[in-house]
Amino acid sequence: MLALIGIIIFVVGIGALAYHRASLAVWSIGVAALLAIIIALFAPTFPAIITLAVIYILIFGILNLRPLRRYLISNSLLKIYRKMMPSMSSTEKAALESGGVGWEGDLFSGMPSWGKLREMPLSQLSEEEQEFLDGPVEEVCRLIDSWEIAKTMEIPEQIWSLLKSSGFFGMIIPKSYGGKGFSAFGHAQVILKLASTNVAVATVASVPNSLGPGELLLRYGTEEQKNHYLPRLASGEEVPCFALTSPVAGSDAGSLTDTGIVCRHMFEGREQLCLRLNWNKRYITLSPVATLIGLAFKCYDPDGLLGDEEELGITCALIPVHMTGVVTGRRHFPLHSAFPNGPTRGENVLIPLDWVIGGPKMVGQGWRMLMECLAAGRSISLPSMVVSNAKRGVLASGAYARIRRQFNTSLSDFEGVQEAMAHMAGHAYQAEALRVLTLSVMDQGEVPAVASAISKYHATELSRTVINDAMDVHGGKGICMGPNNYLAQNYIETPIGITVEGANILTRSMMIYGQGAIRCHPYLLKEIEAASNNDTKQATVDFDRAFFSHIGFMISNKVRSFCLGLSNGRGSCSIKTPLKRYYQLFTRFSSVLAFISDATTIMVGAQLKRREMLSSRLGDILSMLYIGSSVLKFYEDKNEEKELPLARWACKELLYRIQTQLDGLIANLPNVFFRFYLRIIIFPRGKMLQPPSDELTRGVATLLCKPGVVRERFTDGIYYTPNTNNPVAKMEDILLKSIAVEPIEKKVMKAKKDGLIKGKDIEELAAAAATANV
Repeated sequence: MLALIGIIIFVVGIGALAYHRASLAVWSIGVAALLAIIIALFAPTFPAIITLAVIYILIFGILNLRPLRRYLISNSLLKIYRKMMPSMSSTEKAALESGGVGWEGDLFSGMPSWGKLREMPLSQLSEEEQEFLDGPVEEVCRLIDSWEIAKTMEIPEQIWSLLKSSGFFGMIIPKSYGGKGFSAFGHAQVILKLASTNVAVATVASVPNSLGPGELLLRYGTEEQKNHYLPRLASGEEVPCFALTSPVAGSDAGSLTDTGIVCRHMFEGREQLCLRLNWNKRYITLSPVATLIGLAFKCYDPDGLLGDEEELGITCALIPVHMTGVVTGRRHFPLHSAFPNGPTRGENVLIPLDWVIGGPKMVGQGWRMLMECLAAGRSISLPSMVVSNAKRGVLASGAYARIRRQFNTSLSDFEGVQEAMAHMAGHAYQAEALRVLTLSVMDQGEVPAVASAISKYHATELSRTVINDAMDVHGGKGICMGPNNYLAQNYIETPIGITVEGANILTRSMMIYGQGAIRCHPYLLKEIEAASNNDTKQATVDFDRAFFSHIGFMISNKVRSFCLGLSNGRGSCSIKTPLKRYYQLFTRFSSVLAFISDATTIMVGAQLKRREMLSSRLGDILSMLYIGSSVLKFYEDKNEEKELPLARWACKELLYRIQTQLDGLIANLPNVFFRFYLRIIIFPRGKMLQPPSDELTRGVATLLCKPGVVRERFTDGIYYTPNTNNPVAKMEDILLKSIAVEPIEKKVMKAKKDGLIKGKDIEELAAAAATANV
């Protein structure tokens, strides 16, 4: 019995040290104290005590004496690590170095600091931004006739003029250059409102404020370039486009065949260093109407005019479209959307080297520039456009389901419809929460590359499920095109958001976890950087520190995963909130993600880079944790009790998806014993989570079909002013009137059932009821 007590004390003590992620010094003291307790309990012989002391001193002496630890262990480990480390291309390095790490880094730590998230303010509109939304944006929305735009495939000149004159093209440009200088949130809210009336118009307004000449000039341009172009871009005098995609290089921009050859040539009356450009680009938004092209190409210096290197790398330059050899004007028609999009070609276009964005010193820096700008842009325009469409779909479907009757019953009373409605509400809520949190992080000064990819991918995918469910609820009304069809055009255009700025398949399978595993992991990038350092002495010091911290991190996450698996998260978080249970469960799976990420890397090794189905599942787990955090933050920002069922549905669905992806990940790892071991650690009591219950699903659906806090949440930010060109706002008016007459309708239908009145349809019944004084 005494032996059992001793073993329990020792195991619990070691577990507590690991669970709380104790430092090496605390571990040393803690293990010494545990050994002292064991000695006191068992009174072992003197030789046994000496043996324990020698083992303790050998282990903790080496671990605490870092020079000795480096000499005996880390030097050899570093050599092995360097041999095993997978090769990394220059484009991969640039992608990893772009942007920063925000809340997603906390989630990857296994011990998220919820207080940090709860204290972070969500972005709010400034007075100037609100005035712009209430003034020029409202005016543009009022002028938009989406049906007419869809028929003609042209945006009216009046709208173009207003976009230019009101400063829509200069939202990201500072006031000192004539722009608006809006925050990320303010910029996003403009796009959100425009997209709620017409995606094509929103696209036209978003492109000059996304990856392109404006943003590249702000970050990297010379003072001369900024002073010349930024005021012209802000005023709409220059209409920009950015030409990256070509017939042979889509997502793989490293395969560009567009070239710029460094040469000496006469330009504007004097001989100077120039670039002779040849390009063939396609799918370029605003290309048919652009006056200024931002061009990405590969730069070559065959004559050594800039140095010894011939292949200088991807470079970005500004090309006025009036230059000899530039061809624009032709149009693509992406899924019958009216925004101008088309190809552009250039044949022997001669420009001075000074037209490279940032000047000659930025030759070859284009890929890094693009990655850093894309990390920001992906979080703003696309998520705002698709979330706007999701909100419209939810609002319209809630109203339509309450109004429309089949089999003498409102559609909103059918459980099949309720299930679709709850999915729509939950997914739209998740997408909006995700969008707002990422924008708020950006307004705090971060450029979260991984969160940006999560936001782009999941906002577009969640919105796709919403629009699909909305079409199912509407049936025939959704598929017949016309001025009062508020779904079909959005449904048709949905794949555009899925495809652009990093196709979703690529984003999920390669980018979210591919970047997240290295950028968000607290030690992996440090180990890679140390192994890449040619200074052997410093490399050993850095690698030693990172590697042994990583070992402690892995042990802690293993123990935390097992303990929190036993308690199903209970005890991990003491925040007083109606959503406390979800904080606990997300904490549990944060530890699981950190543990299984390291475990999978050890098991699969460098092949994980090619095992895209495994890395996709890991990316999904990280994404669900991030979206779940967003939902918790989004709900608590307003703290509306009537919204609680919706927040609970969103959290329960995310947690169930995490469990499902973990199960699939473990099942597809290569070693049966390793799979068994992981299941014991991660699911010691089995898979305990369930999807949202039918009762909760019915409750959420009901909230969508009546006026109140939840419907108001979805109207926030979109164009909801009643007019002849806003059919979604019309549906709201019809919903209110329909609810008002429901008591009368019940009396009429009861009178019919009792034989007091007769009629073939509601009009005849109403007339008969009026005559009979029902």
